[in-house]
Order: sequence, then structure tokens, then C-alpha cells
Amino acid sequence: MTASLLLQARGLTRRFTVARKTLFEHRTFTTALDDADIDVREGSAVGVIGESGSGKSTLVRLLLGLDTPTAGWVAFDGRRVDATARARSLHWLRRETGIVFQDPYASLDPRMSVGRIVGEPLWALGLSGSGTPGSDGRRERVREVLADVGLDAEMVTRYPHEFSGGQRQRIALARAIVHRPRLLVGDEPLSALDVTVRAQILQVLARLRERDGLSIVMVSHDIGVVQNLCDEVVVMKDGRIIEEGPTEKVLLEPQVAYTRRLLASIPVIDPDA
Repeated sequence: MTASLLLQARGLTRRFTVARKTLFEHRTFTTALDDADIDVREGSAVGVIGESGSGKSTLVRLLLGLDTPTAGWVAFDGRRVDATARARSLHWLRRETGIVFQDPYASLDPRMSVGRIVGEPLWALGLSGSGTPGSDGRRERVREVLADVGLDAEMVTRYPHEFSGGQRQRIALARAIVHRPRLLVGDEPLSALDVTVRAQILQVLARLRERDGLSIVMVSHDIGVVQNLCDEVVVMKDGRIIEEGPTEKVLLEPQVAYTRRLLASIPVIDPDA
């Protein structure tokens, strides 16, 4: 039985105006994303790969309603995402999604304790520890989710600078899933971590997928990450999706010359190491 469609995007395009050097120059544009289509099914994991500047981060921002497309649309569970709407009117989308960025230290407020950082989405969205409206059980939920990502619940009173890079990324992951989203998006969340820590966090993500039915969109330069976590893969170049399909098929039998060159140039993590 085919899983239901959770996230759908059609014709996504994003152009930016290039600053004019003189008043007499014609206005020009640069295209960061061009006519991209993508589907994410309930409980699946989709990897997005491509060289720097290929449009991966732009795609992620548009999928989450963090930027407005020049053309095209995004729908989550059949509901259109209006990125031009007021922030409060997108609370429904924030409730259903979470994101983890590349640099955990830059994404964590150094003035806030771990407990406040992880619990922030619950307070911001007005949710209780069970994910329903209200304030009951928030602290308990924060401790629970810290344990989920392999951290001691007693760390809630400490601050980001007291942790290693791998621990900080676990804190960022805990914050992204504390409100029980249906979709988790990772924008190069493992690239700054060593191989051992990367493998540990991959295990955490795999466990969350199996236990909670979490859907994942994972942007990564690391083919090993995509190979071990994702069911499907999307290959991007110059703002366009040039190849997509089941992970095993795309990685073992790429149909596009660029994909073959990309796979040949990126080191692969040995899953048995």
C-alpha cells in the first residue's frame, strides 16, 4: 500500500534581483531555483544532494514557508502554504514541521539554557507536553525528548557552550522534534560532525522514523548519509532537479552524467566501519 502524500511542491522557482552598478543598467535577475517538483510521502525520507550553489537550501526554505517563491506552490497534507501570510497564520505549518541547520552553535542562543532552547517551540506554539494546546507537561516533554536524542535529562540547566559539537547538534535535533512534527528537515545537519557522532545521530533519526513515523527531508553533501537514511534521492544542479528516484537505483545506476561525476567525487562512509 502506497503511503499518503505529505508534502508536495510544483513548479517552485525563486529569482533574486541583482543589484545594479549604475542607474542606467537594466534590472537583471539570478535564478536560485527553477521549476522544481518534489513529493514527500508519509513516513519516508528524501535526500537532496548536489554541489554548493545548486539550490538545495533555497528549496528547503521554500518548502517550509521561510521564503516566498517567484512561481509555483507548496502544499502540506493538501493545504497550500502561503509564505506571504503573517507569521501567526503559518503556525499550523510550524506545528507540523521542524528543521535542523548545519551549525548547531550558531542556531542555539548562548544566553538560554538547554531546557529553554529545547522547549521554545512548545511555548511559541502554545502547546503542552502532549502536543495539544496548553502548558501542562512542557518540562517533562523537554526531558523526554533529550533522552530520545541520547542526552541526560539533567542537562536542562546547562548552556550551549558547555557541550561538544555533537551534543549541540543533538540539542538542536531535540528542539526540532519536541513538538512532535510530522516532517523533519535537515539542512546539512551532519556535515560539521565527525564520522562516529554522525553515525550515532543517524541511528537516532532512524529510530524516530520507525517509532514515530517521522518523515524526513535531508540535504547533505555526504552520500553515505543519504544512502543509509533515505528511501529516495533528488539530485540538483544549477537550481534544477536533474535526476530523482529510489536511492539505491540513483546511487548505483545514475542516468545523468552529472550524477555520475558527483558520486565519483564525494567520499562515501563505509557503513561497516
